[in-house]
Amino acid sequence: MRFAVDPWDPSYGTSLDAERGESAAQVTPDVELPASEWQPIDPDPAAVPPEAVLFVDGVRRVDAQLWLEDGSPESAPALCASYAAGVVCCCRDGGAHLLAADVRRGLFTTADAADDVRTGAGTYRATRTAPHPDVAPAQLLSLALQRELADTELAAAAAARSGHGVPDDLLVVDGPLRGRQHLPRAIGFVKTHRSDYLPPQLGGVVGMLRTGQRTPVFRLGSSWERHTWYLRLPCRPGAPWAGIVRVECSADLPAAEAVAHAARSQATLPRFASTEYKDSRAPQNLYPIAGLERELRRRLGEPNLLYRALRRAAAAA
Repeated sequence: MRFAVDPWDPSYGTSLDAERGESAAQVTPDVELPASEWQPIDPDPAAVPPEAVLFVDGVRRVDAQLWLEDGSPESAPALCASYAAGVVCCCRDGGAHLLAADVRRGLFTTADAADDVRTGAGTYRATRTAPHPDVAPAQLLSLALQRELADTELAAAAAARSGHGVPDDLLVVDGPLRGRQHLPRAIGFVKTHRSDYLPPQLGGVVGMLRTGQRTPVFRLGSSWERHTWYLRLPCRPGAPWAGIVRVECSADLPAAEAVAHAARSQATLPRFASTEYKDSRAPQNLYPIAGLERELRRRLGEPNLLYRALRRAAAAA
């Protein structure tokens, strides 16, 4: 019996969801090549890496779950969470430095009478989200937290770009580009795969990719549209989807510009791929993103201290 081991640490789930199903998204495969001519595409030797690569990421942590009494017969659930977003810049000369970091704390609830929670360790700003009969309260509050985190990432990216002064840069967003596709020279970097977007005859090209190769660019339309392609990062040969990431850019770009973004991603992203002995999510967890996550989590503060501060604030109230 022959088998291959996926290098991705199973404690993080899987890079390729074994239960993923066929997506209902609309796929237009002939953006770069006709579907009948699909094949792995080698790196373009003429593609020049940007002078600076800006990596954007965010982290979140629920510090406590609350129940708010607002005068109604039942208490309303709430989350107190800390979240942060930042940008690290990797310059062509090899240097890497933090450009922006923004740490926030929030109280997320459906209660009308919600107010800021002030503690000795910081203030949790109240954010109310409307209840929805078809969505569980815990999921509703988690989605509200995710929206605030996305807004914080967008603000951090805008602040970093206005301050570093390098016109030839590439903005790499960790995760889908949704909500940030209007940013110039930006790509989304998707590490995990939960849906089969390509039909089998085209999806087979993904398994054929060698290190540094990518699929042709195709257009993907679901609740939003984007240009996208698959790319294999440097990794040990083995599982068919080992080291595969999906990269995307705005659907508003002309096809030729989207293809240029794809070629530039081939010349840029493999340089930052992690290795197995240093990162359990190698190679998809790029070194700058991993370092940024560690720094942002450090800035969130000590969770036990924040929890005790919330308990004291609740007792005082």
